[in-house]
Amino acid sequence: MKSGYVAVIGKANAGKSTLVNVLVGEKVAIVSPKPQTTRDRIMGVLTRENHQIVFVDTPGIYRQRNALTALMMKTTELTADGVDAILFVHDGHAGVGDDDVALMKKYMALGLPMLIAYTKIDIMPKEQIPADAKKLFEAGVTADVYPVSARKGMRLKQLEEAVANCLPEGEAVFPDDVISDRSQKFMVAELMREKILLKYEKEIPHGVAILVNAFERHENGAYEISLDIVCEKKNHKAILIGKQGAAIKEVASFARQDMEKLLGAKVFLTVFVKVREDWRDSARLMKEFGYGTEE
Repeated sequence: MKSGYVAVIGKANAGKSTLVNVLVGEKVAIVSPKPQTTRDRIMGVLTRENHQIVFVDTPGIYRQRNALTALMMKTTELTADGVDAILFVHDGHAGVGDDDVALMKKYMALGLPMLIAYTKIDIMPKEQIPADAKKLFEAGVTADVYPVSARKGMRLKQLEEAVANCLPEGEAVFPDDVISDRSQKFMVAELMREKILLKYEKEIPHGVAILVNAFERHENGAYEISLDIVCEKKNHKAILIGKQGAAIKEVASFARQDMEKLLGAKVFLTVFVKVREDWRDSARLMKEFGYGTEE
């Protein structure tokens, strides 16, 4: 069978995590309309009779603003250097700029098989697709372009088969029933962060880290989960909590519902909000919060 690792790379908000989730058939990475939603390298495993594709979802390429985003960009670079192929995800709805061409050429230069998933074709004029493909070719981007829509499930089978054909022959990397390398505890924290990204505006959600203090399953099957929402400033804490705690109660309720879907059981969730000033520029605190622990 064909099997191997595929780095999923592209700009922030290109739709990488959404595409991986749809291809794998399960939610293995959180999604939101905001950049920097994906902070970690997350694997989504797609297993078929004739191939197994390990998609390695990476943080979106984004201008470095602090030590955390610098670390995220380093994660993306390291991932691209240790895989069998690259799936470059491009937001077709946004058009093609010179910076897009430069990024694609940068990863083509690694010498790995590379495909371009040209996404969001369901919300753009159809005539733009061949025009952009021609523009890429004329600019020297020779990787095959696959127009797709993850949201509508359009042309994903062709993309999957093309990705599988890029991989070497070999044994499956993971057992058939594995869909991700991440634990349920990790996903619980990510679901909480996803709801914060969706609920709050401006800089607040980007300055949040989630720490799971307790993750216990009782004899009746229910889970007892306690977590900290760590923000960077006291006024951010007040906004997160909201008037008489209304905001944090609402976002925790939405997160708990998704946690119950993930775990298939009742969840009792306790949430605390704490302040750690400018933690995104502290190597010690980033490591304490689980960032930068991978080599």
